[in-house]
Amino acid sequence: MSFSPLVEKLMEALRVLPGVGPKTAQRMAMHLIERDRDGGRRLVDVLGTALERVGYCERCRTLTEAPLCTLCESTRRDDSVLCVVESPADQLAIEEAGGYRGRYFVLHGHLSPLDGIGPEDIGLDQLETRVRDAGVEEVILATNPTVEGEATAHYIAAQLDPHGVRLSRLAYGVPMGGELEYVDGGTLSRAFNGRLPFRGD
Repeated sequence: MSFSPLVEKLMEALRVLPGVGPKTAQRMAMHLIERDRDGGRRLVDVLGTALERVGYCERCRTLTEAPLCTLCESTRRDDSVLCVVESPADQLAIEEAGGYRGRYFVLHGHLSPLDGIGPEDIGLDQLETRVRDAGVEEVILATNPTVEGEATAHYIAAQLDPHGVRLSRLAYGVPMGGELEYVDGGTLSRAFNGRLPFRGD
């Protein structure tokens, strides 16, 4: 048995979402058609509006409907510190963690020569211009701790080195509440290499 052509088309369309395979797409399609057509219509409306109106912030390149996002418009942020992240989701995670009050630059990916993604594809020319012209004193390289993320961080560091800015990298190590016997070797090695002085007071 096969579904009608439109239902099949809907299931195929839902599979563009990450982590959605054939069975999940089928469940979603059945739910929208059988139990929640109003929700489906609302989804269509909001998705259409978002795809039409959401673009990139002119300064930090995060997602926004305005020329500048709310973080870039804020006068309470520290212009001298710039945090470089791979995605808007990474930016949100840092904001939700609290404590960081500087500015951001969103790459929308990482260097990946095998996939044809080079420096111009992730806005590194814009990043260099911003660091040069905006009075940035420190750049925090907050790319992911993957092979590609590390390569991207090293490339950015070499690119920005002539501009005399201080470069720092997010620390990686043993998570709070974690037990050493369950921590992988790479993370444990990083934790040892990045150890800090301890004061017992």
